[in-house]
Amino acid sequence: MRKGHTFEESAAYEEAKARWEAEYSRQMGDETPRSNRSGIPIKPLYGPDDLNGGLNQDSYMNSLGFPGDGPTTRGIHASMHRGRPWSPRLVVGLDLPEDYNARMRALYDIGLTGLYVAPCNSHMRGFDPDEVEPELLGHCGTVIASAEDMRVCLDGLPIDKYSTSLGCSAPYTLSAFLFAVAKRRGIAWNKLAGTTNQSDYLSHHTALHMFFRIALPGQRQLLLDHIEWMQREAPRWNALSVVGQHMQQAGATPAEAMGLTISSAIQYADDLVARGHDPDAFLPRFSFFFDISISFFEEVAKFRAGRRLWQRITSERFGAKDPRSQRFRFHGQTSGVDLTRQQPFNNIGRVAVQAMAGIFGGLQSLHTDAYDEALGSPTANAAQVAVATQNILRDEAHLDDVIDPLGGSYYVEKLTDQMEAEIEAVIKKIDAAGGMYRATESGLVQNMIGQSALDWQAKIDSGKQVIVGVNAHVMDDTPSDRPATRERLDPGRVEAYLARFESYKRDRDQGAVQHALDGLARACNSTDENTYGHVIKCALAGVTHGEICHRVRDELGVGQPLVVA
Repeated sequence: MRKGHTFEESAAYEEAKARWEAEYSRQMGDETPRSNRSGIPIKPLYGPDDLNGGLNQDSYMNSLGFPGDGPTTRGIHASMHRGRPWSPRLVVGLDLPEDYNARMRALYDIGLTGLYVAPCNSHMRGFDPDEVEPELLGHCGTVIASAEDMRVCLDGLPIDKYSTSLGCSAPYTLSAFLFAVAKRRGIAWNKLAGTTNQSDYLSHHTALHMFFRIALPGQRQLLLDHIEWMQREAPRWNALSVVGQHMQQAGATPAEAMGLTISSAIQYADDLVARGHDPDAFLPRFSFFFDISISFFEEVAKFRAGRRLWQRITSERFGAKDPRSQRFRFHGQTSGVDLTRQQPFNNIGRVAVQAMAGIFGGLQSLHTDAYDEALGSPTANAAQVAVATQNILRDEAHLDDVIDPLGGSYYVEKLTDQMEAEIEAVIKKIDAAGGMYRATESGLVQNMIGQSALDWQAKIDSGKQVIVGVNAHVMDDTPSDRPATRERLDPGRVEAYLARFESYKRDRDQGAVQHALDGLARACNSTDENTYGHVIKCALAGVTHGEICHRVRDELGVGQPLVVA
């Protein structure tokens, strides 16, 4: 019985509950049990019985609290989106550097406030543009191979005013190119704000094998050096973004993705502590990056539970005292996995629902996918709709008016507790395996993700999970009904770019290039030189992305994805 309630009130409640259960059973008959993506059973109705002790003041303070205060279930800032609106972002990777610049200028004009640089896939694999087939260039991202390319990308864009997010994995050449551009513009490095958005190498080895494939021990060294350099030279920069998106898009359930992501963050924190760093010195710059699926309430509960767990882990496991160290700051991206090639305009609705889940879950920045991303790189019109979706949710629907508007919902609070238990179980499993690094080495994480992916696909194939336009509500869908896709780069423009690139390499100070590369090689084999500091020196000397990556691979080894049964 809840505090302050009389026996008579309790008896009346139980009688009403029994009547409802009988009538519900009569109407529904033998109902097929339902569950969410994380496997948690979903009841038809939630009420006071589902909350431990009800929501009296004591239980409220223990499980929810107030925004900006422990346990941070309701948000990491006191004003949340009222005082700190989420930062609208769009992942933009487009053709050549000048094309990217033009697209970003147009998006800034319609309300985008955060810059994102997504490089071409050849870049993510560690190659220069003259090392791959020309047909591969610019289709999945922007061709960026030098500080000069970055200068063109960012020409006229306010990198000193807004934060910049980079799709930049080890050895972090994109961020080095950005810092080289800032130096030439006269912008102090300690004034730059942004995120090295693909620095989480564990997520690459478990779910996204194409990113560089530097050997696992080398990746560890490069990341820790990167974090240490940024702490010293660019304290406003988030050197580590722990990425749950890769794992969820590879097939992990929302609960698994959150648990694995927090386990990765624990691993990185342990590694930094082992290097002698104070948790309160590095934890405030940790940030997170998550996928937002269309499982609306599950995603809201995932973020609320993750925020609560991180606050407890940082304070209890790492002894962090600074409230900033306990903040679970995260970026959310609507899930491209949920988008379909069939009836692609339906994706506008899917993206809106996903975005709402992220907003109600308390994110700090949001990327909304374009409706045509299942067909290829977004067209300009589709990108504009993606940005406008956020503007509509904020300015027309006023989703920033109330902090944690679903807080107190019987269902949401129960589901948050259940998701927390599922997430904790994943973390305990990884801890028992020796931590996320060892669990990745052994293939435990890859097996977990792979099994969940198979289970989810089986539900789709059997029709248990409905995908509108794919296995249900199917309509005639001819190519003429689909939106126009973006054409590949003009081969003539690619040839002109490659000619400029060759001239760039030929006209450099070759002695400075060799000296910088030799310094990087020395740092890779040193215990007292910072590798990332030498990557910066390479960028300033005109060394290209591919040259840096090849030298690092020569010294630290080429990694191979672990194939598991």
